Amino acid sequence: MDGVRVKGRVCVTGASGYLASWLVKRLLLSGYHVVGTVRDPANQRKLAHLWSLEGAKERLRLVRADLLEDGSFDDAIIGCQGVFHTASPVVKPSFDPKAEILEPAVKGTVNVLRSCKKNPSLRRVVLTSSSSTVRARDDFDFKTPLDESSWSSVQLCETLQIWYALSKTLAEKAAWEFCNENNIDLVTVLPSFVIGPSLPPDLCATASDVLALLKGETEQFERHGRMGYVHIDDVALCHILVYEQDAANGRHLCSSTVTDNNDLVSMLSARYPSLPIPKRFPQLDRPYYELNTSKITGLGFKFRPIEEMFDDCIKSLAEQGHLSLQTAPS
Repeated sequence: MDGVRVKGRVCVTGASGYLASWLVKRLLLSGYHVVGTVRDPANQRKLAHLWSLEGAKERLRLVRADLLEDGSFDDAIIGCQGVFHTASPVVKPSFDPKAEILEPAVKGTVNVLRSCKKNPSLRRVVLTSSSSTVRARDDFDFKTPLDESSWSSVQLCETLQIWYALSKTLAEKAAWEFCNENNIDLVTVLPSFVIGPSLPPDLCATASDVLALLKGETEQFERHGRMGYVHIDDVALCHILVYEQDAANGRHLCSSTVTDNNDLVSMLSARYPSLPIPKRFPQLDRPYYELNTSKITGLGFKFRPIEEMFDDCIKSLAEQGHLSLQTAPS
């Protein structure tokens, strides 16, 4: 790590997660001291990938915290100049979505922000939201790309039982309300469907959905119809960009390419002919939309193309033994 200029101290919640692990990696490479919150700091198997990151032994500390435990983030957050709140439940509800997804997302976010309020060293909070907080609505003009001024309809999410979108929408709105009331500098990042290499040993729901598609299973992807995609490393870098740039403010859509399912599988099957990727999907009655990412690109950011994010993802799945590749991408 010779030559890396040591920066300040920041906290990353849910540090062992799919995106958070990449954020920790990028923060360490940038020279930050990182305090990561995890459920069980003694779980060596689940945390080994974090301790193997460059700079981890010198500048990473992992501490226990629980989204629903009042004050449990105090130890991690006090003394940090920045807080990246990425932790959020993404499990598919078994019987009670309100208790399993909505309450942890909203209460957990406010719990983290209460600890931020106690921290005199705090400069800025970066919240990981989702593009689903923008596009779950049925009243927009499909000719005009959606931007950060758009909010998903809570009523529509409830009616269609889109619990993840609802949880992210309610959590981000709660965050803005709390931070405005308590004079906390908040910026939010709204990634689309995140694609790329997985650092943790266990695949998250997103990576599992991609793996199923590559193995010829269509169930998880059928419901997408049309979706924005973004490289996981780009999402991590966007978080750091909006934290470091004083000019950054408000919400920031984070997405490279929006494409239909059939165009996606056409591209993938052409690049990976040995994989049993579905050729077509049923035509869904879903609204056409594009995402306007000029706010983040206006800060100088350039997104990687969809081919690169899937190539990196598939290579990672193969290296981890989840997928068998006979040939390189075409």
